[in-house]
Amino acid sequence: MTHLQKIKDKIVHQSPELDLVLKLWAAQGKKIVFTNGCFDLIHRGHVEYLAKAADLGHVLVIGLNTDNSVSRLKGSHRPIQDEVSRANIMAAFEFVSLVVYFDEDTPYELIKRVQPDILVKGADYKPEDIVGYDIVTAKGGKVETLDFLPGYSTSGIEAKIKNTPK
Repeated sequence: MTHLQKIKDKIVHQSPELDLVLKLWAAQGKKIVFTNGCFDLIHRGHVEYLAKAADLGHVLVIGLNTDNSVSRLKGSHRPIQDEVSRANIMAAFEFVSLVVYFDEDTPYELIKRVQPDILVKGADYKPEDIVGYDIVTAKGGKVETLDFLPGYSTSGIEAKIKNTPK
């Protein structure tokens, strides 16, 4: 199998394919870590955050906002990169096990479907305010927050590009 095919195989829609992978992992006793985001312009902060999240369990599932979802959340000027590009970049990381699109404003329904053992978001959230907290804690799972790397954000990169003289 080629490297490109391995990347593409990690990208799924919320379909029976997702359910099959989740059943396999459950049978293998894998601890599922879940996080989500737009991941529009990948930067060092994303890489460090995702690597730390992956270290919390056996498999890392990324809930990726679709283009429509990103536009509703961030404005009509976003996303900068389309969802297929963003999914391919995320799936290229060796520590990412699966990338799943979601079109809603929050990943609540996807979290309900995945039933992760560990839910991860940035430390700008209080655990009890994180979407899906109720789902994960009801099954005995954990909700973790990770510090962001200061000075790294997609909005900051976008602003820097806009303010760069031509």
